[in-house]
Amino acid sequence: MRATLRWAHSDLRTHRGEALFLVLATAGIVVSLLLAAALFGYATNPWQRVFTQAHGAHVTLHTTASADADRLTGLDGVRSVAGPYPTSSLTLASQGGRASVEVRGTRDRPEVGRPIVTSGHWLDPATPDGVVLESGLARALLTAPGDTLTVPGTARRFTVVGVADSAEPRFRPGERAGLVWALPSAVHAPDGQVIGLRLTDPGDTGYAVQRAVTELGAGAIGEVATWQQARAEAQGDNRLLGQVLGLFGLGALAAAGLAVHGAITTRIRGHLRDISVLKAIGFTPGQVVRVFLIQHLGYALLGAVAAAALTEALGGAVPGRLGDAVDVWQGLPGHTAALFVVPAGAVLFIGATTGLAAWRAGRVPPVPVPRPATAPAGRLSGAARRALGARVPPALVLGWHKAFTRRPRSLGAVARLALPLLLIVVALSAWTTIDRFHSAPERIGLPAALSVRVDASLGDREARDLLESDPQVAAAHPGVEVAALVPGQTATIALRGYGTHEDPYPFALAEGRSAHGPDEAVAGQGLLDLLHVRVGDWVRMTVGGRPQILHIVGRSIEPENAGRVISTSLDTLRANDPEMRPGLYQLRLEPGADPARVAARLAAEGRGHLDVHTVANPADGLSPLRAVVLGLVAVLALIGLVELLTAIGGTVREGERDLLALKAVGLSPRQITAVTVTATAGTALAAVLLATALGLPLAHWLIDAQGRSSGIGSGIARLPSPALLVLLGTAAVLGAAALAAVPAARAARRRLADTLSAVA
Repeated sequence: MRATLRWAHSDLRTHRGEALFLVLATAGIVVSLLLAAALFGYATNPWQRVFTQAHGAHVTLHTTASADADRLTGLDGVRSVAGPYPTSSLTLASQGGRASVEVRGTRDRPEVGRPIVTSGHWLDPATPDGVVLESGLARALLTAPGDTLTVPGTARRFTVVGVADSAEPRFRPGERAGLVWALPSAVHAPDGQVIGLRLTDPGDTGYAVQRAVTELGAGAIGEVATWQQARAEAQGDNRLLGQVLGLFGLGALAAAGLAVHGAITTRIRGHLRDISVLKAIGFTPGQVVRVFLIQHLGYALLGAVAAAALTEALGGAVPGRLGDAVDVWQGLPGHTAALFVVPAGAVLFIGATTGLAAWRAGRVPPVPVPRPATAPAGRLSGAARRALGARVPPALVLGWHKAFTRRPRSLGAVARLALPLLLIVVALSAWTTIDRFHSAPERIGLPAALSVRVDASLGDREARDLLESDPQVAAAHPGVEVAALVPGQTATIALRGYGTHEDPYPFALAEGRSAHGPDEAVAGQGLLDLLHVRVGDWVRMTVGGRPQILHIVGRSIEPENAGRVISTSLDTLRANDPEMRPGLYQLRLEPGADPARVAARLAAEGRGHLDVHTVANPADGLSPLRAVVLGLVAVLALIGLVELLTAIGGTVREGERDLLALKAVGLSPRQITAVTVTATAGTALAAVLLATALGLPLAHWLIDAQGRSSGIGSGIARLPSPALLVLLGTAAVLGAAALAAVPAARAARRRLADTLSAVA
């Protein structure tokens, strides 16, 4: 054991830089995997905790005020029924802004879907105008217990007495109304009611919805919300961040394992005589293998332990969502297990790849086998000889020949170096796609910058004149959005009527064509998947008891409502319901206009009749992904650096036998150095070309696959610009050449006796 440790210590002194990079790369990989675990826990567990504590409803039905909720009590699979609770739609204003809300009347705290009060207290008859706000709505309005809310255009006021968490779908400005609990006496002129169903088997949610709709009648159903939808919304972007970190962490772990395997294999080829001497003096094959295992397991263990300690101690201090995720994750039951399992798994994987390479060292015979005077593939090819005849510099020809003479070995080096570069290309593609969401939102389904809801006192013409009078409003598209029951009556989707035949709404299409004729529509990927239809099919849905049949002629990119959206023109919906009037307007602004300033200006000019919101961009929630991408690129660069150092060391050692011949034919030390530099740069160039050729289609497929799974749909991927790819390739090739220059120059100036010793 003492001799084993001395050998490992001697090798560490010789390869300090490589050891440091391996430790740093392992630490980066383990940190990314631990953060992925934290984000997955953060995405699911807070909502699950609230749902469990609140005895959340598996199905929430928004119905007409006349629907008989008692008819649902005896349904098979329904454990309990909450409500009905009368509801009223209002707009509330505070010093922090305005929001559309659903005021829900209840005297006692519900047993199913029980709000979890986080500050203040529950409703008290002593405060008849008191309300409890859902926590997301309270944050949006910047309110706390004791604040006062007003109803614009009226003298009504509400006093906030509490803030509560809810497991129902969260508030989204301009898209989903916030939830407010109030005493029944505070709900004036109810326009509907809410019924909650807690099921015996949550897996039968679709069947339960179908039975409930059949029992109450399709005309009584306004909207259906399920616990799966609420969970998916709560997970949101955190799950995507976790998937990105996990995917790249596993990819980086594979790249690190290959880099370690290549480093050990190259080192074994360079120390065949030393290993033979060790065996000659009594080392067993197991002891030789143990030398390399102890050494590289030590590097991996050091990096993994440092990463776990760093994540545990400082992870919560990271600003933004990553820090919040680590704080929540540290309080979850599986935190301790993940903190040990993830680093241990990384160390074991690196140990397995190390063992495969070290096994070759154990097979080295005790008596050194003389190396051939010339390599089996060492003769110059016809192309190389013609290049020399064409007066191409000998250093370039010989360097290129050296890089690709031994095909299995050369291809292995290219593949190991290409893997981290391929992952960097994928990471840059993700970065570019996020930039596209910000720079060209109209191309990913967000042509409008502002969404405006108007009250019933304004007519269509009056509202459009008011909105289009602003000089920075390019167009105001009237529209309406209603909930529609899908065939089978198992869920509701969003049915939108935007624009008119004369002034169509500019949907972002990824497939098919725009909806121009009557009964034509475009649909999101989430809706196509839900209904198992495709472009060209006809679909039937129910809106307020009336059937609506539409022909899907195109697939639109829909970043909202998980893509469960079908959109047509307002004229098409009016043909089915002549009394329908627009209550929603989508505003496209002039280039360079500030949406926040235009929104404030329109809200002031509307004098309480307009509820103006900026359209949420999905990329806003992905801002932490930029820092994640930068960190991953740094880790992958370290892994690539380890592989480059391995390739350079192997090239220099293998070139020692050619040194006398190169000097004999008249090459100067500078030219001999250029041979090694060219060989290294050629390997890097081949890896760059391979990584680009494979990385671009892989990135396009991964991003579009994520788009399809989220309901947005494919067609959102944007690949890095050619200039950025050229810059990446140039940096990799020039960096490889620069790293190879010093050791190659040192080897070219070796003494004659040292060269003869290396060849012997």
